[in-house]
Amino acid sequence: MLSERMLSRLIHSMTKRELTLKPTDETMMPPAEPGQKYMLYLHVPFCERLCPYCSFNRYPFREDVAKPYFANMRKEMMMLKDLGYDFESIYVGGGTPTVMIDELCETLDMARDNFDIREVASETNPNHLTQPWLDKLHGRVQRLSVGVQSFDNDLLKQMDRYEKYGSGEEILERIAEAEPYFDSLNVDMIFNFPSQTEDVLMADLEKIALCGCRQTTFSPLYVSSATTRKMAATLGKVDYDREYRYYQILDGVLAGGDDPLFERTTLWTFTREGQQEGASLCGFENSKPQIEEYQVNYDEYPAIGSGSITHLNGCLYVNNFSIKDYNAAIESGRMSIMGKTVMSERDLMRYRFLLDLYKLRLDKRAFERDFGCSVETGLPLEMAFMRLNRAFATDNEEELTLTPKGRYLTVVMYRQFLSGMNNLRDQARAALTGAERELLFGDGCPA
Repeated sequence: MLSERMLSRLIHSMTKRELTLKPTDETMMPPAEPGQKYMLYLHVPFCERLCPYCSFNRYPFREDVAKPYFANMRKEMMMLKDLGYDFESIYVGGGTPTVMIDELCETLDMARDNFDIREVASETNPNHLTQPWLDKLHGRVQRLSVGVQSFDNDLLKQMDRYEKYGSGEEILERIAEAEPYFDSLNVDMIFNFPSQTEDVLMADLEKIALCGCRQTTFSPLYVSSATTRKMAATLGKVDYDREYRYYQILDGVLAGGDDPLFERTTLWTFTREGQQEGASLCGFENSKPQIEEYQVNYDEYPAIGSGSITHLNGCLYVNNFSIKDYNAAIESGRMSIMGKTVMSERDLMRYRFLLDLYKLRLDKRAFERDFGCSVETGLPLEMAFMRLNRAFATDNEEELTLTPKGRYLTVVMYRQFLSGMNNLRDQARAALTGAERELLFGDGCPA
């Protein structure tokens, strides 16, 4: 699609220009806004396997490194309490948050003791859908997202996940066993792997339909500058020309037809039909179920842990990617902020435009209330492009909703935005030195 290629280049250029990490001497996050409800993001940067496509801050797991790290993350959490923050929700990402289950449980218990936590969401990998993990997570974590990526054994072997996390058949069995332990079990998948065929995608979709999960995310494969070379060497080069076709297939199978199994919750999140009672889990009274993506449920949030990115007051704050430097900062009584990006009013409008369309509906009146101008006035080029490409199913004084083509164009925009965030992480990772740099970069080139 010509419009897809133009859009990819445009968003890539914008994010490269706007998501630039600048040094800062700030040692603490801004204080909380009185009365505002917050989510807290915690980053656990340890994995038993380092996937070649992942740009999040992650290191090979070592217990002697991870244990003091968890202790310092708890200290950083209490620094936020001293700044006046209260949290109604927690999201734990990684890495693999469940890599040291007792440390994770101690951290979540401390959070519940000190904040008004109503629900906890966490990521995990399929090998932790067993005992004792399930019993320890039960009641502590309400929403669990399992990084499956694909049930295809050849793909799992290419990603170096088969040996550690199990075969597709084993993962499918574990999901069925784990589902009753949580209010919501999300299966996190990826589409458009280089070696993924339409038949492989269809087989994955069939397994999703059978596995009993309440929700699934099918995100497109997106990379950063630092992961492109290693991913191409292990998985092959990404073919974006077929991405639209793959998205049409998965969207149609999951949410199309007269009697769909799932409904669209976002562009690539699908919630099983007949399970909408989950919308009010843990006191969250929403018209739609909560989404297993922390950026979507909250416009702003503080984030703790090495390599985490905070979004507060129109700024992105990036924590140090060095675990050694992160620990030293926390132990000296300051936060580990290594840089920040200040977003302009136009950047914030674009972010809101993208996020709302990702959630399938933009409220025009809310946009105008929050920015003091209409979306047409604030973002004339973006609106003209979308209208020219017939992206809007509804375009009136109240709202914007998307046509099938509009959904895909927004997929492209969001995919490119996430790639831009990955490149922001690359800027922070480039500052690593010594043993940590050697561990991740090896020959001195980005992995």
